[in-house]
Order: sequence, then structure tokens, then C-alpha cells
Amino acid sequence: MRNLVLVLGDQLDHASAAHDDFDADNDVVWMAEVDTETTHVWCHKLRIAMFLSAMRHFRDELRKKDRTVEYHELQRQPSKDRGRTFAEVLEKDVERLKPERLVVVQPGDLRVQTQLKDCVAELGIELEIRLDRHFYCTRDEFAEYADDRKTLQLEYFYRDLRKKHDILMEDDRQPEGGQWNFDHDNRKSFGRSGPEALPKPKNFRLDAITKDVIDLVQHRFKEHPGSLDHFTLPVTRRQAKSFLNHFIDNILPDFGKWEDAMWTDEAFLYHSRLSAPLNMKLLNPRECVDAAVEAYRIGNAPLNSVEGFVRQILGWREFIRGVYWLKMPEYLELNHFDHQRDLPSFFWDGETEMNCVKQSMQHVIDHGYSHHIHRLMVLGNFAQLWGVRPRLFHEWHMAMYVDAIDWVSLPNTLGMSQFGDGGIVGTKPYCSSGNYINKMSDFCKSCRFDYKKRVGDDACPFTTLYWEFLDRHFDLLKDNPRMKFPIKNLEKMRSKPGEMSEIRDRAAELRE
Repeated sequence: MRNLVLVLGDQLDHASAAHDDFDADNDVVWMAEVDTETTHVWCHKLRIAMFLSAMRHFRDELRKKDRTVEYHELQRQPSKDRGRTFAEVLEKDVERLKPERLVVVQPGDLRVQTQLKDCVAELGIELEIRLDRHFYCTRDEFAEYADDRKTLQLEYFYRDLRKKHDILMEDDRQPEGGQWNFDHDNRKSFGRSGPEALPKPKNFRLDAITKDVIDLVQHRFKEHPGSLDHFTLPVTRRQAKSFLNHFIDNILPDFGKWEDAMWTDEAFLYHSRLSAPLNMKLLNPRECVDAAVEAYRIGNAPLNSVEGFVRQILGWREFIRGVYWLKMPEYLELNHFDHQRDLPSFFWDGETEMNCVKQSMQHVIDHGYSHHIHRLMVLGNFAQLWGVRPRLFHEWHMAMYVDAIDWVSLPNTLGMSQFGDGGIVGTKPYCSSGNYINKMSDFCKSCRFDYKKRVGDDACPFTTLYWEFLDRHFDLLKDNPRMKFPIKNLEKMRSKPGEMSEIRDRAAELRE
């Protein structure tokens, strides 16, 4: 054998550099389902099932192309597995197959990359790590971009990529529509009437492979969190393309306007849910961006929706990947506020009286998904106000969300959501009282807590903890220009005898 080509669970791309110069007579593809990838964080059942189903479908597609695939399935009984880790299974196969070298595309997780390098060093075999062509910006290009900058700001990075790739640009090199982003048009709430007739979500019929995987997960991982009753995501390239087309045709036109809004019992609303197939590489970011831009060009979607969608993929997705590889491994342990608490139990089972948290967690339990405002301004906001150690919040997110890969999860959770990096990703902590949640949803009207109250048994925990958080970290926040107005309000509260003392006492009661 010449090359043993390793394909990881988030590299399901037939156009990957791993397959360049593949020789069907002398090369073999290697894929493995291993226990540690489901248990190093306590993975949601749906997350496990989605990855295993997608991997097995990809294996079969490769075999239809007359490629030999060494594939290791998890067994119903763990004792029958060939090993618990990639390294254990790979070592046995390298000894058996005796390839000249191993080939892999850059992993999306430093932990996995380190495992592979350590394993190869032990085996004394060559490892070729190939460039990941999936992204617009390589790791080296981002490092070069960041090298002479005191701070990293998404906005300028995004503008540079727009220019470089000529995306939503006019002939005179100005942004389409005369401005770089349309955030002010994309922050609407549904108001009292709620959303109108929502687009019907795209679903797929479960085939034999997926049914077998669900049966395996129900048997072997029955103690894991989450539900398997709502398996609706694509697990093949063909399904992923259909999923993208459905979004472009039916959802994108209203995506921008309502992208920050939340509503009772509505998990998807006007969101694409393309992050999971994108992060497994069943979709390419270029085809997503190109499809959205084409919808704008032919008049099927407004500029504010299209630009907002493009910024999430071309801007934010590329930016946080760059930050991950630039700052790791030290980034994982950053903890700007020195928060050390564990996550409350309702982050796993959704059992809480706070209606906004209950609603958000139900989406996570049912679908391994909630849209970005649920993640950032409900669940992430609460974890930050509570004082959760940022790394623990990241590990929870990795466990519970189907679209979470380490490179995308860590900067979003530890950095943006928890401000654990002290401002590398975001310029301010994303925190708020219950007032924001009331503005952007209908959750508060059916909640036993009053979002306006800071103290008392019926005071909204978000509101109590928000002011206690600002007070507790006053010295770290008082000079942040984006925190100017809440800090002024806090100073007024501090000047009134007893007010902050009551808030501190109520916060202590909640934590007890």
C-alpha cells in the first residue's frame, strides 16, 4: 500500500485535498467511529447519530467510486470495538496494512491533530497533512493578516475578504448598496402578533443506514442527553444541496429581518440550519455564498438578508477559525473574569422555571440546535452571569449542538459568549437583563418571573444577575467604551443605600 488516506467525521468532502492523486490500486481510505469522540464530552444522542450516519453514507459513496475503504463501526457492546481512540484503532491498522505513509487534511480540532501526530511518532511512519481547501482563508493567511495588528476586528477582516473575492461589490470597488453591513435592518422582533406563516422546514426520510445508527445510539448511548425523535438534518451531499436550495428559495428572503427574533415553540423560524452540513463539509461555503448572492442578483432576496447571511459565512466563520488556530492551545484556558462555577443541571435537561431558558433548552434537547440568539443571549448570557467557567460552557456546547466542531465552538463560546478571552473575539461582554429577552421574544409574558424586577422572589434571575455581574466586575468593565451606559446606571444604583446589597443577596439566594 502507498497511502492510507484518513478521513475524519467532519471531512466528508469528495473534493478534499485528501483525495488528490488517489490511486485506487495502491491507496486506501481509512475511517473510524471511536468511543472517545462520543464521550470526551458527553455528546447529545442526535449529535452522535448524525455524525455516524453521515460517515457511513460517505463510506458507501466512496465504495461506489471503486475505492477501498477500511471502516470501523462502533458496536452495540463496547467490548467488541477494536479500540477506544483513533490512535488505538489506527495503530492496529498501520501494523496490518503497512502503508508507506498516512495522508490527512488539516483537522478541525487541535486535540485530534495532536493525537494523530503522537500516534505517527510512535509508529515511525510519515504523516502528510494537506491544506484544507474548504475555507476562503488559510491558517497561514490569517496569521499573516493578524501579525501587525494590535487587535483583531471582524469588520475589517470581512471587508478584506469581500474585496479579495469580489463578493457583493460594485464596479468601483465599493460595497453593494453603499454600506458594508445592514445590521440595523436585521434586528426586528415579531411584536405581539408573532411570526406570520412560517416556511415549512425541510425534512428527509430516514433510510436503512440512519435507522441502524439510531438503533445503535439508543442501545449504546441511552444515558446520554437529548432526544432522537427529531432526526431532520441532511447526512449526504445530495441531501445537503437540497437543504441549501430550500433555504435559498423559501427562507432567505426573510432571514435578515427576523434573524434575532425568538418565539415560543419555534426552533427554526427563518434560520438556515446549514451550519451542521457546512461544518461536516457536506456543503462548501462558496456554494452557499454564491447561491445567496445570485438570489439577490435576480431579485429573489433583499440585500439586508443576503449580506447578513454572507457575513455569517464569509466573515464570522472564517474569522473565528483564524482566531482558533492563531491562539491555541493557550486559548482554551483563558478566563478573563476568573469564573469557576459549574453549569446548572438545567443545561442538560431543561428543567427550570425560567421560560426563556426552558424554551431554548427544549430546542437543544429536541434538535441539538438553537439559533444564535438563544445560544448567545439566553443560554450563554445566563452562563456568564451565573459565573460558569468558560471552558465548561464550551465543552457543554460541544456536547449538545450538532454543528459544534472545536474550531468553531471554542471562539464562539469561550470568546464571544463568555468573554473569557477578554476581548480577542468581541469588544464587550454579551450580557443583558431580562429586558432584552422580553424585547426579542414572547417568553416573558408566560413566565412566573418579572423581567422588570431586580429583587424579590418573582424577580427575573437574568435581571438580578445582570446587575450583580456588573457590580462584581466593575473594575474590569468600567473603562470599556461599549459598556458606558450600563456602568453609568450601575453607579447610580450604587449611590442609593441598600439597593446593591439587596441585589447581591438575591443573587446569592439564586446560586444557593
